[in-house]
Amino acid sequence: MSDIFEPKRIIVTGGCGFIGSNFVHHVVREHPDVHVTVLDKLTYAGSPENIAGLPSDRVELVVGDICDAELLEKIVPGVDAIVHYAAESHNDNSIADPEPFLRTNVEGTYQLLEACRRHDVRYHHVSTDEVYGDLALDDPARFTEDTPYHPSSPYSSTKAASDMLVRAWHRTYGLRVTISNCSNNYGPYQHVEKFIPRQITNLIDGVRPKLYGDGRNVRDWIHTEDHSSAVWAILTKGRMGETYLIGADGERDNLTVLREILKAFGRPEDDFDWVRDRPGHDRRYAIDSSKLRRELGWEPKHTDFATGLADTIAWYRENEAWWRPAKAATEARYRAQGQ
Repeated sequence: MSDIFEPKRIIVTGGCGFIGSNFVHHVVREHPDVHVTVLDKLTYAGSPENIAGLPSDRVELVVGDICDAELLEKIVPGVDAIVHYAAESHNDNSIADPEPFLRTNVEGTYQLLEACRRHDVRYHHVSTDEVYGDLALDDPARFTEDTPYHPSSPYSSTKAASDMLVRAWHRTYGLRVTISNCSNNYGPYQHVEKFIPRQITNLIDGVRPKLYGDGRNVRDWIHTEDHSSAVWAILTKGRMGETYLIGADGERDNLTVLREILKAFGRPEDDFDWVRDRPGHDRRYAIDSSKLRRELGWEPKHTDFATGLADTIAWYRENEAWWRPAKAATEARYRAQGQ
């Protein structure tokens, strides 16, 4: 293993979004000597409330676009690393309108890589397991770092493109980079358009949840706190130019997840409505994170899904003021799509 990298000043792009803000909280809590500049465009998926209450001498919010090269010239010099979470990430939205995904996920990544190249800044790229396409339900295989790319949606194809740019900038220009591809996150601060928060908030509102297709689509769930600790391990201990898959052995199909949520609410397990499947819905994702565990000594801590789910439900019950403003518009959009 290479020497441990000890950054003192980092930029977290998308640090007001779900996974990014959880990472910012993690860094502030676990690494008290690190200063974080959050760069966030504050689209519908990002909110300053997600990092509210963090110490102002340790966390600075810059509202802006990762595609803005002039802005990057102002904030990148002098930092030790950029951790790049900012992304358009909702599959349904990418199917309805791919253009913002190309701009943010591809052009935005390019601008960040160039800024890092100009100022010799280390770069960590947060990506998704969706770049590998999907696996058959009866296939025992799991994704590894050597799995060929096979993206199927506009979202996953733009993330695959951005991963390729990162590798090219390492190989061509010697940029110090690492990449992580992670499975589905759950936990606090997740937008109500996503699967688990949508079901939870519907049940809080007394609305029957809805389930796509046959409910057998499998996702590999990881608590966002485990994702954060893994990203920090890769940033500080990972080998340059390497990719690490982040997963916590959390494979479950959507029907099982929904039934666990219903059970937590004391509702019958069939108390939901089926809705038509979305186009190109991937069947199964599954991550083999043994390289990360073997090389960097990382282990997930939140491995009891029922406990993690109960904590997440409690957070949404206690933070209704956080999610309520987005709920009506989100459900109206789903209704328009017949979902």
